[in-house]
This record gives sequence, C-alpha cells and structure tokens, in this order.
Amino acid sequence: MRRRLPMLDNQPLVTLLLVLTTLAAWAAWLGWDQHRDVHPDGSTTGPYEAWQVIGLVLTLLASVSWAASRRHVVGAVAGTTAGLTVAAFYDWSDDASGLFMVGVVMVMMGCLAVTTAVTAVIAAATRRSDRRG
Repeated sequence: MRRRLPMLDNQPLVTLLLVLTTLAAWAAWLGWDQHRDVHPDGSTTGPYEAWQVIGLVLTLLASVSWAASRRHVVGAVAGTTAGLTVAAFYDWSDDASGLFMVGVVMVMMGCLAVTTAVTAVIAAATRRSDRRG
C-alpha cells in the first residue's frame, strides 16, 4: 500500500485557472451591481443582494470542489483566495473612506478559512473513496 502525495505537477496551472474563474464569477455575480438602495426611512443597503452573494458562493464551491476532488489542494485554496481578494480590492478601491482594506482583508481571511476547510473535507472524502474502489 503506497501513499500518494497531492498532485503537484499541474498546481500552477490549476491555481491560475481558479484565479481566473473566481475573477469571472465575481464579475458575473457582483461586478455589475454598484448602487446602494435608499429606503424611505433614509437607511441604505447594498450594493449586493443576498442572492448575488449566494450565487457567487455556490459558483466558487463548484470550482473548489472540482480542484479538491482532483487533489489540487494548494490550487483550490490559493487560487480561490487570491482571486477573491484581487476582485474585492479592485471593486472596492474607490471607497473614499479608506476602510475598504478592512473589508478586503476580511474577505481574504474568510475565504482562506472556508476554502481550506472545504478542500480538506473533499480531499479526505475523495481519498477514502479511492481506497474503497
């Protein structure tokens, strides 16, 4: 019984593919909605609706699952996190308050944590099913 290490031969290509996929998903789900909604009481919400963020998360979950199931663990985590961080930085950098960096760092840390956990679960499940089959 020989242990297989995670595939490292295509890791840079998979990482780049996931960065590009993440940037495209951000543009498709969140990039077009840039206005805030003003309610009658004067409060504002937005610019994103919940369904847009849910769509982005499900799209990214599919791409992370694809990469993790093929043992591209580093690419799944690093590519998705880098793509989401760059997209958030670019989209939010016109904020006059300067606080956009707080949001960008929060997106980066949250994405890193969630993609690491999801990738670990999927890679473990794939490894287990490979041993059985």
